[in-house]
Amino acid sequence: MTTASRARNGRWDDLMPRLTSGAGMVIVGIIAIRLGGVWFQMLAVFVTAVMVWELARMIRQDGNTAMLLAAATASVLSGLLQQDSAPYLLLMLGPALFGTFAMPRERLTFFLFALGISAAGWGLVTFRDTYGGTWLFWLVLCVVATDILGYFAGRAFGGPKFWPRISPKKTWSGAVAGWIGAAAVGAIFLSFTDAGWDLIWISALLSFASQMGDIAESALKRRMGVKDSSGLIPGHGGLFDRFDGLLGAALFMLAVAFVVEVPQVHL
Repeated sequence: MTTASRARNGRWDDLMPRLTSGAGMVIVGIIAIRLGGVWFQMLAVFVTAVMVWELARMIRQDGNTAMLLAAATASVLSGLLQQDSAPYLLLMLGPALFGTFAMPRERLTFFLFALGISAAGWGLVTFRDTYGGTWLFWLVLCVVATDILGYFAGRAFGGPKFWPRISPKKTWSGAVAGWIGAAAVGAIFLSFTDAGWDLIWISALLSFASQMGDIAESALKRRMGVKDSSGLIPGHGGLFDRFDGLLGAALFMLAVAFVVEVPQVHL
């Protein structure tokens, strides 16, 4: 086998572990979203807490502090999901502020990421409860299409890098393929929802937000000098590595939900 052939094959070395672990997460996610209620809440709280644990480990590299912050995040988020009053949302600042003072460095970095993770976890559960499973499936499928098509297009076509200084593996071909894939998801949802045609370009915009979440986490890892947020998921790294795009998409939809009636998906 030539060096070029080995290089081409090497581009797909992580495909099987990615597909296997990815399939498992998809199954769990589908079941939890479909069931909603306490089942989806438990999944969201667990994933949010683990991502805060990974964030703290990347910055402080102290397992005890990271576990304490994860437990605090899970406790506060669980309580918030039982409340309907907006003032209670200020409690979300608690774990992020506590962790900020516990960090020996990168305190603002921890605060911003921890608050973003918690807000996204709360937002996804609230989004599911308010608008139903259909629209949460739309959001998740846009992110999944962005990730899958971006992965295959980037590996197959290569080309100019999207943001080489921060994420050297991401290409423009992968980014554009992700936008097209998300737009296609939006087009499919047009066939059985009351959404207008704006759903197509908003799906593409959601894809871009997902990519920015991915880019933000890549910048964090590069700043911290780590390859993965953890080694929990074969072929994917940690939960933060896997759900960084969903975080970006969730935060984007939180902002959109303040100005539009989401089931109509108009700006």
